[in-house]
Amino acid sequence: MKALVTVKRVIDYNVKPRVKADGTGVDLANVKMSMNPFDEIAVEEALRLREKGAVSEVLVVSVGPAKAQETLRTALAMGADRAILVSTDDEVEPLAVAKIIKAIADEEQPGLIITGKQAIDDDSNQTGQMIAALLGRGQGTFANEITVTDGVVTVKREVDGGLETVSLPLPAVITADLRLNEPRYASLPNIMKAKSKPLATKTPADYGVDTTARLKTLKVSEPPVRSAGIKVADVDALVAKLKELGVA
Repeated sequence: MKALVTVKRVIDYNVKPRVKADGTGVDLANVKMSMNPFDEIAVEEALRLREKGAVSEVLVVSVGPAKAQETLRTALAMGADRAILVSTDDEVEPLAVAKIIKAIADEEQPGLIITGKQAIDDDSNQTGQMIAALLGRGQGTFANEITVTDGVVTVKREVDGGLETVSLPLPAVITADLRLNEPRYASLPNIMKAKSKPLATKTPADYGVDTTARLKTLKVSEPPVRSAGIKVADVDALVAKLKELGVA
């Protein structure tokens, strides 16, 4: 069975984003970029399933600028078998990404599609669900644990009240949550090997997908600065202060 994993190039999670002076978006100039953390977890899970014999090939796909090749090479260095970059400089929205992945899935026929539950740049949490809807496949979102046996994938998923377990017939779509696993580090030999692994470059037009934006960003601004806390001497002073502020 083939596993298809989607990865996205985003601002590194250790970097504090800066808003452009004109408020039109986030400043990406001279900013460290890396693989979306949830996608990194998705890649790791696909590799673990391959090591268990449930998956025979791991294909990683990214939709984004040419520099997203670096992100795909990272996934290949982790152990993925091959990659596809759908190159575009447009700011591609989740529905367009889902349509592209659907077209690739029609060609590749993966038994399992694994995505990160969301990207840390837009926090949309939509692509995985849209892929499942377009393909008409079952979906296991917010996966905390994945088990594949006899044509069925069992997903323990994180919900507000705890954990929920669902069983899905393959092929299926899964979105990876934070506690699913801890991604491995790519070793230097594997980083060198990744340079020779297959990486195909396509365009959205190759899959008949229009990436024209349906949404328009009106303004991006920094969150308001939080006011400093106040120290009080005892409980009576605390109650008095709360009453003064009108919250008690």
